[in-house]
Amino acid sequence: MLHESFVKLFWRHFENIAEASAWFHVRPITVKRWLTGKIDVNPMAEKLLLIRARGYLPDDTRWQGFRVDEDRCIIITPEGRQFSPKELDSWAIRYDRYHALSRMYELDYVPVRTNVVTPLPFRGGRRLKQPREETITKDKKKAYRRAKEKADAKKQASAP
Repeated sequence: MLHESFVKLFWRHFENIAEASAWFHVRPITVKRWLTGKIDVNPMAEKLLLIRARGYLPDDTRWQGFRVDEDRCIIITPEGRQFSPKELDSWAIRYDRYHALSRMYELDYVPVRTNVVTPLPFRGGRRLKQPREETITKDKKKAYRRAKEKADAKKQASAP
């Protein structure tokens, strides 16, 4: 990172040198030397500043636009919606309830899979060719249920 870039990003995310020195776990004089250019910026300090600027989220296309507000302890989406850790923790339960009710009452729905729409992540020298799971349509579920009912009826008919 160039010195000018570091200084601009630094003043964008810190109010004063004391706050920054506490964040980087160095003395204030060290931060002053980094800002004036007397000494080179520690590479780990550059990385910490980039992490703070990105908001602790991975550098992946699927997280683009998301950020973390560390003062309020929330995740902010690109659309401006805000989620607390407790709210995110309860999403798994909501998701399971929704799909259980949908299966129970055979509602017409096809779950939207976000990882199919967004670019797949880069893994080990190549991109994934397809998602690891496939969304099953309502027609496939009904066909499976009918086949299972026929098999169960044959078992009951053949049983003494």
